[in-house]
Amino acid sequence: MLVLRFIYSLLISVSWLALNIIAAFNPKIRLFVLGRKKSFSQLESNISGYDKVVWMHVASLGEFEQGLPVLESIRTNYPDYKIVLTFFSPSGFEVKKNTQAADLVVYLPMDTITNARKFMDIVHPSLAIFVKYEIWPNYLSELNKRKVPTLLVSAIFSKRQIFFKPFGGFMRNALKSFAHFFVQDETSKKLLNSISFENVTVSGDTRFDRVSKILEQNNELSFMNNFKGESMCLVSGSTWPEDEKILIDYINSVKSSVKFVIAPHEIKPTHVDNIIDALDKKTVCYSKMGDSNLEDFEVLVIDTIGLLTKVYSYADIAYVGGGFATGLHNTLEPAVYGIPVIIGPNYKGFKEAEDLVEKEGILSISGSEEFNTLMDKFITAETEREKTGKINSDYVQSNRGATTLILQQIKTIL
Repeated sequence: MLVLRFIYSLLISVSWLALNIIAAFNPKIRLFVLGRKKSFSQLESNISGYDKVVWMHVASLGEFEQGLPVLESIRTNYPDYKIVLTFFSPSGFEVKKNTQAADLVVYLPMDTITNARKFMDIVHPSLAIFVKYEIWPNYLSELNKRKVPTLLVSAIFSKRQIFFKPFGGFMRNALKSFAHFFVQDETSKKLLNSISFENVTVSGDTRFDRVSKILEQNNELSFMNNFKGESMCLVSGSTWPEDEKILIDYINSVKSSVKFVIAPHEIKPTHVDNIIDALDKKTVCYSKMGDSNLEDFEVLVIDTIGLLTKVYSYADIAYVGGGFATGLHNTLEPAVYGIPVIIGPNYKGFKEAEDLVEKEGILSISGSEEFNTLMDKFITAETEREKTGKINSDYVQSNRGATTLILQQIKTIL
């Protein structure tokens, strides 16, 4: 194992050098690199040797959403602990670096032995929490050496992962550092059991607790009240060009008095302009709506972040993007409102989408023809729309409770 750990650490170091070179040409990698160069100074400036600390690590935005209910519970129940939140990806860090859920948010330094030791010396956590499938052997080894209780929450495992391969001994060994695994499903539990891990609880996905709280918050948006009025509304969230082509073709051809919201994943001005130019209907952009009389417009393009969750509350039907592109986006946020959700064909690996497609609360399409048929049906058939939406809301409510199980474990530690 020592040889394998040396090889792994060497590969991480070489990767870091390569990323420093690539950063000169790639803006996202530049954020990845420059952000990490500030991490230790930020930690040293904000954590003293007397602080009691809980550390949570997430990969990106989706994992942050899974970890958030746990962070909020810790904040409520253990207010004397400082919370340090680390991200791996710029797409998560740059959006949530100012979150109030943690006292300090930084990039996780690369997983070298030296960095892991230095990080632990500064942060000295009383508890470490990793989310979903973030497994960093050097950090986990250091946590184990220092006897820091470490949890993996909302975890999901599949037999194709290295842990379950004959050559996966090094990564299996890293799993020994976890005091407990909170997994999303029975399949994950059985896989861990098959490699001799019995400290496993099937808790489900903490995101169900997260999205359920959305219903308790004030979701009113005055501009959406003005835009929607009494009309039916389709909200399309996190769309990619492949999604937008289908949406735009339908919007341009539909005769019904339906309002449409498009919140593209990419909000660069050139992309937003391309969407607006392709639309034949009267369209307004969020950043340029000013004092416009929004009820006169048929399409609203949201070119900012942070509003989509509330905008979904105005939807009678939702479309979630990514299923024709790089990966499906969050379907639970619209599903919690009890409305039909339409997605593209690529949703495998997203358990909630797989479940709800099977239950027929989420409808998967392969192209324009299926989308048009579904939209025409839901626009005209209120009973069918409500029946489909109820499948989604019932599913969300029935899967709540993961955070409570995790907090019970945390109470035995802190």
